[in-house]
Amino acid sequence: MMWPFSSGAVLGWALGANDASNVFGTAVATRLIRFRTAAILLIVFLLIGAVHEGPKCMTTVNAVVQTTATTAFLVTLSAGLVMLMMSVLALPASSSQALIGALLFIGCVEGAPDWGVLIKISLCWLLTPVSAGVLSALLYTVLGFLLRPLISHVMWRTAVLRYAVILTGCYGAYSLGSNNVANVFGVYVGAGLLSAQSAALYGGLAIALGVATYSHKVMMTVGRDIVPLDAFSAFITVLALAISTHLFTQIGVPVSSTQAVVGSVLGLGLLKNSSKINTRIVSRIVSGWVATPLAGWLTCLLLFTLMNAFI
Repeated sequence: MMWPFSSGAVLGWALGANDASNVFGTAVATRLIRFRTAAILLIVFLLIGAVHEGPKCMTTVNAVVQTTATTAFLVTLSAGLVMLMMSVLALPASSSQALIGALLFIGCVEGAPDWGVLIKISLCWLLTPVSAGVLSALLYTVLGFLLRPLISHVMWRTAVLRYAVILTGCYGAYSLGSNNVANVFGVYVGAGLLSAQSAALYGGLAIALGVATYSHKVMMTVGRDIVPLDAFSAFITVLALAISTHLFTQIGVPVSSTQAVVGSVLGLGLLKNSSKINTRIVSRIVSGWVATPLAGWLTCLLLFTLMNAFI
């Protein structure tokens, strides 16, 4: 019985196409690293993170509502379609929000969702951009002081920052895999169709496919259009994203790496020069955050209605 997993593959592909922008978007946009190199590093370290720590967040996802093979299919297909739409619009969006929105609909239809878990997840969503923004401002100040002797020299600056961005990008890819892979096939674990390790591996592979085929467009939106970034700022942005996302993995909550990276970029923008922030792009991104869980809920409603009407 393979049909339930097809929608998880769609969601994984869409997540890779969209959320990969969060890890190497700033580095690619500032031309510190080529897109092809970024994609290869993303795939390798994302898979390592997915297999090693991916199961940590699956318990929280499955605690929202009990799923079956059919509802797991509907939930992941709904979230995948929402993420696909956001990728086409070149808007960074949250797979966690799309999935939870769809799960909330299933919970309302099939039985009461666990509101305590939903509140915990929602609070973490709110904390994600704030914590990443504060962390990026602190890291920029502290590391800027400590690394100034190296990066102030023209000969050393480019080489040091290129390697720094590559290393933090690999850590960011690991954090993305460890946190967000629960969104892809985690509900199949709750439905008893997959083991946690199998779900982590298959989810990581699906995300990797999205990275390889359709992630470049959203990378440029995150890395270039919100606020102009220099190479050092790109390094700080990814480091703040990686640390904040990885911390939430340790408490078992899948959060939005999109919100983390945008919060990190905005934190630097406010610290350096708020007048350079592209408020139009920020407004579009924030609107996407608000619309994503609602879109997940409505898409699941539509698919559920169609399924009951024709099947």
